[in-house]
Amino acid sequence: MKINWNFIKMLFLLVLVVGLFAFSSIKNDERMVSTPEINFNGEENLFITHETVSKLLIVNQGGAKNVPKETIDLNLLESALNSNPMIKSAQVYVHVNGHLVAEVEQKKPIARVEHSVSFYIDDNGNYMPLSTNYTARVPLVTGDVSKTDLQNVYKMAMKVKNDAFLSKHVTSIHQYKDKSVSLRLRHCVFEVYVGSLEKLDKKINNLKVFYKKAFKENILNNYSKVNLQFDSQVVCTKS
Repeated sequence: MKINWNFIKMLFLLVLVVGLFAFSSIKNDERMVSTPEINFNGEENLFITHETVSKLLIVNQGGAKNVPKETIDLNLLESALNSNPMIKSAQVYVHVNGHLVAEVEQKKPIARVEHSVSFYIDDNGNYMPLSTNYTARVPLVTGDVSKTDLQNVYKMAMKVKNDAFLSKHVTSIHQYKDKSVSLRLRHCVFEVYVGSLEKLDKKINNLKVFYKKAFKENILNNYSKVNLQFDSQVVCTKS
């Protein structure tokens, strides 16, 4: 009987490759995970610290440091980070060498509510707690505001954030019980009464025209109230 040496060689190589792969896989799973590396994407001002993120990883994995790779539940760690009210999104992964990395994107505050419990409104219109690590320079929101009903004041705050004139001049937003809104401008004594947020773009354009004219004539401080609730005109109350 003729022996097929080529077949035996191929079978031996196949067994060898499978064995090496299994061995390397076992060794890889047993590799110890290093101290977590925390990266904040595109942020210089940190509302949540590297230490806080590291503690979240350790607590939710029973110690995400010096443990075998196979015991790390990456989905659990990501869920723990994403449940933090300071964090917008997070990704956690482990390199082949056991290097654990967490990529974190913070929430971005656009306004700060001054109430019985103060907090931020983020750029998605959601609640964000204040930070002991950093204070954002954003407009203050006062009046009848609840963290479970932020959409109206969020719309006004986003308009302020995205409008060059408003972002430069608006220091505070006040919301009344009927959801009407007023603004306060930097270096101005008068209240800007916006009313409802219907036709908001038109109202803000009217404010810009008034401000430019009054500033040129140096009469900005002659008024105590500027009313924008009428479509075609700005009604001013003198001091």
